[in-house]
Amino acid sequence: MKKNQSPAKAPAPAEVNMSDKEVSVQQLNELLSDGTGFYSLPTQHFNEVFPRIYVGNAFVAQNIMRLQRLGVTHILNAAEGNSFMHVNTNAEFYAGTGITYHGMKANDTEHFDLSAFFEEGADFIEKALAHKDGKGKVYVHCREGYSRSPTMVIAYLMLRHKMDVRTALLTVRHKREIGPNDGFLRQLCQLNERLAKEGKLKTK
Repeated sequence: MKKNQSPAKAPAPAEVNMSDKEVSVQQLNELLSDGTGFYSLPTQHFNEVFPRIYVGNAFVAQNIMRLQRLGVTHILNAAEGNSFMHVNTNAEFYAGTGITYHGMKANDTEHFDLSAFFEEGADFIEKALAHKDGKGKVYVHCREGYSRSPTMVIAYLMLRHKMDVRTALLTVRHKREIGPNDGFLRQLCQLNERLAKEGKLKTK
């Protein structure tokens, strides 16, 4: 799950003949690592990665007072479940706090199709930010705030702000150390390709 060494650099056949619109997992990994193939783990429990969007870990997600001090109005749990790799919260956990909850039962594995949640997650984040006449704050988390939750925020920036995958990934990485697994990076590349074909990305 944790990244420390860069993957082998042999390109897959599909990556050999690439246009500007196509982005490879390897290229995204190079943006995430420090240039030597090593990735940094988050140094903070949470970070504001885009105005009023926080990405963080389970520790803060389970600390109601901390969330209320931050002014969080909405929680997106991208790791709902009760195993060691998940965060066992639900709408009941936040009952009476004034915080709106949405959970996704996602696993942090390369084979898990997180893209099935991209639209749903983007809708929830968009509604959260529009809350209280545009004063809502959303806390997007998984267990560590390292793979699942940043992937959801990157997808939101692509879907709702027309950012290409590199710009969206760097926007989040600039504020927090992240390392989505290669499966998630591949799904973001596929989203990038689809949005580019549909003319839904800002052209440089």
